[in-house]
Amino acid sequence: MITREDALDLLKKYNQEPFHLQHAFTVEGVMSWYARELGYEEDETYWALTGLLHDIDFEKYPEEHCKKAPELLREGGVDEDMIYSICCHGYGICSDLKPEKEMEKVLFAADELTGLIWSAALMRPSKSVMDMEVKSLKKKFKDKRFAAGCSRDVIRQGAEMLGWELDELFEKTILAMRDCEEQVKQEMARLGAD
Repeated sequence: MITREDALDLLKKYNQEPFHLQHAFTVEGVMSWYARELGYEEDETYWALTGLLHDIDFEKYPEEHCKKAPELLREGGVDEDMIYSICCHGYGICSDLKPEKEMEKVLFAADELTGLIWSAALMRPSKSVMDMEVKSLKKKFKDKRFAAGCSRDVIRQGAEMLGWELDELFEKTILAMRDCEEQVKQEMARLGAD
């Protein structure tokens, strides 16, 4: 399996915009939390690295998202299982690969939701998820104009794939983002110091 250091180098090779890097670090942290939460501790690194690399091609090749990724990932030494897991997060939008494993379903559901949660957090005085509650997120979810780029259908479909109610997906993902918020800030600060 690719090391985190090599995965980070690969990510930075194709992603320079702070927004995309922060999203990658957030999804990495969220996937790490979910691995522990759902009893996959032994696979936590795999889950995390899949999250870190999931949008490898989006910044430079947005029109080829999930189609260019296999080439970039193979060049970086990523194995075929992880490539499949990464590419299936775009199922139904930019990929025909269907999430099969629980980790893939979590990535599919949580990826889009982290964007919505982060947008909602930025509207709060704290600019943080630490004081966010499910109730306030549900209001933002229902407002189709808010963070309009975050597909509510994908989030709903992800919850259905997992067999969870939306509230459960919201609550777990908020907790996952709380868990990694400080780490994401540190990663962004470290990149700023490069």
